[in-house]
Amino acid sequence: MTATEQQLVQVEDWGIIEYGKAWEMQETILAMQLRIKQEWNAIKEEPKAGSPQTSNHFFLCSHPHVYTIGKSGHMENLLVNDTRLKELGVTFYKTNRGGDITYHGPGQVVGYPVLDLERFFTDLGKYMRSLEEVIIRTIAHYGLEGGRLQGATGVWLDANDPAKARKICAMGVRCSRWVTMHGFALNVNTDLNYFGHIVPCGIGDKGVTSMYKELLHEVNETALKAILLQEFAAVFDAEITG
Repeated sequence: MTATEQQLVQVEDWGIIEYGKAWEMQETILAMQLRIKQEWNAIKEEPKAGSPQTSNHFFLCSHPHVYTIGKSGHMENLLVNDTRLKELGVTFYKTNRGGDITYHGPGQVVGYPVLDLERFFTDLGKYMRSLEEVIIRTIAHYGLEGGRLQGATGVWLDANDPAKARKICAMGVRCSRWVTMHGFALNVNTDLNYFGHIVPCGIGDKGVTSMYKELLHEVNETALKAILLQEFAAVFDAEITG
C-alpha cells in the first residue's frame, strides 16, 4: 500500500451520544487497529507481503453538554466548581487527547477520525493541517473565510487580525503508532454561553464564535455534514463509505 493510493474510510453518524460512550467506542476501534499492526509486525517471514489490514473510520456526532480537558490542559481554565457544573447540567472529563479545555454540546458537529496514518502519510503536523483544511473548505461553502492562527490549532475567523480573531472550530487528537483518535468540534448552531465558564483552549484573549452567530441564521446540520464528508474525501484522497 502506498501513500498515493486512495483509502477507504468508513463513516458512521452516531447522532447525539454521551461523551464517555463515544470515547470508549473510539478506544475500542483504536485497540483493534493496534492489535492488527502488532500481529502483522510479529510475522517473521521476510519480506512481508502487503501491509497490515487496518481499517479507517470517521465518526460524526454531537454530545450533551460537556467540558473536556486534554492531557496538557490546566484545571484553572475551568472557571466553575462541581456544584455549578451540576446546576448547568454539564459533565466533565479529563481526556488523553492533546490541547486544553473545550466545550461540546448540542448544535456542534463533532468529528472523530480513527485513521491509520501509515495508509495516508506519517506526519502528525500535516494531519492537523489537513483537518483544518477540511473545516476551512466546509465553511467556505457558507461564505465564511476560515484561517489558521499562528501558534494555535483549530480554525479561526479573521485569523490575520489578532484583535478580531475568534475560533469557530477546536481540535485535539491522540495518535498511537500512527493511529489517530479524537478530532474536531465545529460550532454550527452552538449555544456559546457555555464557553463563558471556561478559558476555551486555554486562550484567554481570543473569543469563540459559531456559524449561527456569523450568518445570523440556523444552519442545517445534515446538509453541512454532507459537505464536510465531501471535503474530507477530497483533502485526504479518500473514498467514503457507510
